[in-house]
Amino acid sequence: MFRKLLIANRGEIAIRIIRACRILGIIPVAVYSEVDRSSLHVRYAREAYCIGPAAPQESYLNIDTIIETAKKCGAEAIHPGYGFLSENQNFVRRCEEEGIIFIGPPATSMEKLGPKTPARRLAMQAGVPVVPGTVEDLSDEAATDAAIDIGLPVVIKAKDGGGGKGMRVVTDQSDLGAAIRMARSEAKSAFGSDSIYVEKYLIAPRHVEMQVLADNHGNFIYLGERECSVQRRHQKVIEEAPSPSVDLDLRQRMGEATIAIAKSAGYVNAGTAEFLMDKDKNFYFLEMNTRLQVEHPVTEMVTGLDLVKEQILIASGQRLLHKQEDIQIKGSAIEARIYAEDPFRNFVPSPGKIETLRQPSGGGIRLDNGVYEGYEVPIYYDPLMAKLVAWGATRGEAITRMRRALWEYIIIGVPTTIPFHQQVMDDPQFQRGEIDTTFIDERFPGAPVGRDRQLHHVAAVAAALHFQQTDHQAAPSSVRGGHVNEWKMSGRRTQMGFPR
Repeated sequence: MFRKLLIANRGEIAIRIIRACRILGIIPVAVYSEVDRSSLHVRYAREAYCIGPAAPQESYLNIDTIIETAKKCGAEAIHPGYGFLSENQNFVRRCEEEGIIFIGPPATSMEKLGPKTPARRLAMQAGVPVVPGTVEDLSDEAATDAAIDIGLPVVIKAKDGGGGKGMRVVTDQSDLGAAIRMARSEAKSAFGSDSIYVEKYLIAPRHVEMQVLADNHGNFIYLGERECSVQRRHQKVIEEAPSPSVDLDLRQRMGEATIAIAKSAGYVNAGTAEFLMDKDKNFYFLEMNTRLQVEHPVTEMVTGLDLVKEQILIASGQRLLHKQEDIQIKGSAIEARIYAEDPFRNFVPSPGKIETLRQPSGGGIRLDNGVYEGYEVPIYYDPLMAKLVAWGATRGEAITRMRRALWEYIIIGVPTTIPFHQQVMDDPQFQRGEIDTTFIDERFPGAPVGRDRQLHHVAAVAAALHFQQTDHQAAPSSVRGGHVNEWKMSGRRTQMGFPR
């Protein structure tokens, strides 16, 4: 086992990896940009090193500096978390060249599965159905011809894309040229490559993904599926395991398809195959995420496995400790991503200082948190602050616990997506499991509905004053003198002036 491991990331995922290191007796080493000097992950780590200015290109994406830091501190391995360098083939090669173990798949597997077009080609060779589309980089003219041949609607997608970036849905042929140009421009800015391909746009599918683990000894297991259909701008916001639409037979078929793809690529470590599923439960391979997923906690909650610990054990050369027949799905888990975004202003990122923070707890509740009271949410990075996870013996119990936890969750100082998640948990259609990728657009076409914005602000003030009296603390600056800054309230529902 490694003596020391460097974490090339920040925020809640860095803390998550630090905890796994401590369980395994590994010294966790954090890196941070100048603006992240006081971040929570820096405080949790045994050692921490500054790697540059706030701009990601000069810090968290700076391969030379991260490699140099790992060598300087004596780290034998690097865990990339998700985002940043987690799927950067050049980074993986550098680690291999420098004799540093990368916690993830080898560069050769990443080359086959990281870019979307090679992954589609490999899936087809493995006999796995894929969404109809192209499997090569296209010129503007070729992309236009392909879209017409496939038949509208289509989606123009960045070959190296992710997180909804570099994607444009086209329903009218006259919009093809502009969509291609915009997809290329966004892809170039986000991923450094303007390569695109064309894919058939499925109407109202479910987005279901399958978690897989593979060791260096040829062993593969799948850990069940996650439902990720609740999305905004092609970005997942709520995930759950298992999917309410997947039965045992379908789970097995999707799991075996995922393993077939992983074996074809010589895959090692944790990975996730993403599928689109139509109303007849036909599933189509979409892409492979060659890294740990943001939503991995829901799989951990229903299987009892620690995925980060498993990643580290695999990277150290150990065999998988579990066989396929050992994997049992128990209960249901739901994850809500808590962003510093204002749901009343079209989810615009809202950096600022967290003046009051009260976190939920209790039976079945897990919080992967990356912030603290007094923390300044920076403008330079993804505004994800925490992931709230609720487990229950049934899906209904998980929803009930999530609703309770959301009402306990108080953040004052920056707007958050908590009110939006409350709306989703209260939605009868979501409660019935009748969801697909159009759910948010159809059910919540604008800001959260059915609630008065003023009520959120008054309720937040009542909650803050209640905690002031309880904790004998001064009221936050945004509520002193009865004044409330309407752009800085996360909001609560109240009964008799206090949080319900």
